[in-house]
Amino acid sequence: MNKLIAIMNRVLSLFCISLSSILVACVIWQVFSRYVLNSPSTSTDEIARFLFIWVGLMGAAYTLGQKRHLAIDLLAMKLENQPGKQAALKLIINLISAVFTTVIMVYGGGALMLKTLATGQISPALGIEMGIIYAAIPLSGCFMSIYLLKDLLDNLTDISSSGTSTL
Repeated sequence: MNKLIAIMNRVLSLFCISLSSILVACVIWQVFSRYVLNSPSTSTDEIARFLFIWVGLMGAAYTLGQKRHLAIDLLAMKLENQPGKQAALKLIINLISAVFTTVIMVYGGGALMLKTLATGQISPALGIEMGIIYAAIPLSGCFMSIYLLKDLLDNLTDISSSGTSTL
């Protein structure tokens, strides 16, 4: 499992860096073409919008895997002297997160993507099928689910090693 996580970390980080670089280039070209050439590029505007979606969702998955996502840890801080209860709380949080990513992002996002592909909706400027753009939702949900599965396994190991699992 650790090898898979290491590969995912590397792939997601390189993917996000690449998309971010292209996004910056598109925005710079958009500004240049609009204010210097007086002829705004409609395609770079749409590319930037779609790249922003992909960078945001893939970056969220990568951030979750690195445990650097925004969190409100007031309850966890209250339990810092009780490792068994803190481990149980982490388990509950990871279970809720796993249910969300699986049901909403993977299942719901996948259904949205497939429905959009079936209807043949395309983007106005580039002519790209919108289902491909929406594929970022279930794909990032899959990455998040894998990270959360590893965290759940780690939580279960922590709970069993601490000997207590009650809140």
